[in-house]
Amino acid sequence: LENGTAVRLLTYRLTRDDGPALLQLGRAQIDQERILNQLLLILVSLGSMSVVMLGAGSWWLAGRSLVPAQQAWERQQTFVANASHELRTPLTLIRSSAEATLRRLPEEQQRPRQLVQDIVGESDHLTRLIQDLLLLSRLDARRLELEHTAVALPALLADLQRQVGPLTEAQQIRFEVSAAAGSVRGDPTRLRQVLLILLDNALRHTPAGGTIAVRVQSRSKQMQIDVCDTGSGIPAADLPRVFERFYRADPSRTGGTGGTGLGLPIAKMLVEAQHGQITLTSQEGEGTQVTLMLPVAG
Repeated sequence: LENGTAVRLLTYRLTRDDGPALLQLGRAQIDQERILNQLLLILVSLGSMSVVMLGAGSWWLAGRSLVPAQQAWERQQTFVANASHELRTPLTLIRSSAEATLRRLPEEQQRPRQLVQDIVGESDHLTRLIQDLLLLSRLDARRLELEHTAVALPALLADLQRQVGPLTEAQQIRFEVSAAAGSVRGDPTRLRQVLLILLDNALRHTPAGGTIAVRVQSRSKQMQIDVCDTGSGIPAADLPRVFERFYRADPSRTGGTGGTGLGLPIAKMLVEAQHGQITLTSQEGEGTQVTLMLPVAG
């Protein structure tokens, strides 16, 4: 029609004596279109409500299914924390008794002294492992209290050089620390712990005659700290897993001097807890570089 209304036409052919004729009937489709629009609105509304209800139901079921896993995880963390606390006391007593025995043994009794020294060494190893597990449980539960203060890099690196320098000299490894200026925001104790973990790894895998270097660069609102070594490096197949807990590369590559597999995971969690990032690049046979990106103080 002229007003734009849709019309349905029905045409009949009539047979008449004076010749063929056509009869057309028309009906406006306003009512049909209104009913179809209402039906479409109802379908869309029902579909939206169904999606919302299905989403809410799925979320509820997913939450219910995750509750046992969450409870098991919390029980595991509680067990690790409690076990760590309970084991520290007897280990301290074992070590103290071993040291007392060692002091009483005559110098000429080399074999008994060596056995007691092994007890002292293994006690120290277990103590460090327990401390690492306790630290990880606190980090997982977000119960580790961290300071967020300005840490002066010159003083921090000078302290590290004094502590690590004698170890590198004993292993005939060159230790370089670049001049640093400025401060980063973080926890001084935990940041020092991270750097000691990285330097300890470098010492484990760098042979005599190699080099370990700590370099600092300013990157706008961040400070970049690189710990580099010219050691044995890490195979490409192991790189994606270096930050996994308890993961260690092939011990034959390092002569069996690998640690517990907790150092790098702890370093990663401590750096991230201080709003930083940590990355690692390595090439087998050439060395490794670990990069820390930390926010600048102020």
